[in-house]
Amino acid sequence: MEPISTPRISGQIIGSFVGRNVMIVGKVLQLRGEEAVIEANGHVTANLNREAHLTPGNGVQIIGKVNNDLSIKVMSSVDLGNNVDFTVSQAVVDATHQYPDLFVYAN
Repeated sequence: MEPISTPRISGQIIGSFVGRNVMIVGKVLQLRGEEAVIEANGHVTANLNREAHLTPGNGVQIIGKVNNDLSIKVMSSVDLGNNVDFTVSQAVVDATHQYPDLFVYAN
């Protein structure tokens, strides 16, 4: 079985990952029915699944697929609570793209 890559991304670079599975960490700004707006170095709309239980103001880790409209179809999500250091999270995103051979499998 081949490994499946879920590169860590931010809202700034989401356009480069259309059709791919990704991981994104951000702050839940707003819940609107089956959608959430996440701040992850840019606003991202997440299309939630039934298992998603997010809280506005809390951090969230999402794994999902980037749609053509740059929203993310959520496959899994984890509420990270309200004590997330988003600077560190963004530093990890930056490092994974600066040194992709250490973090990302080629798809």
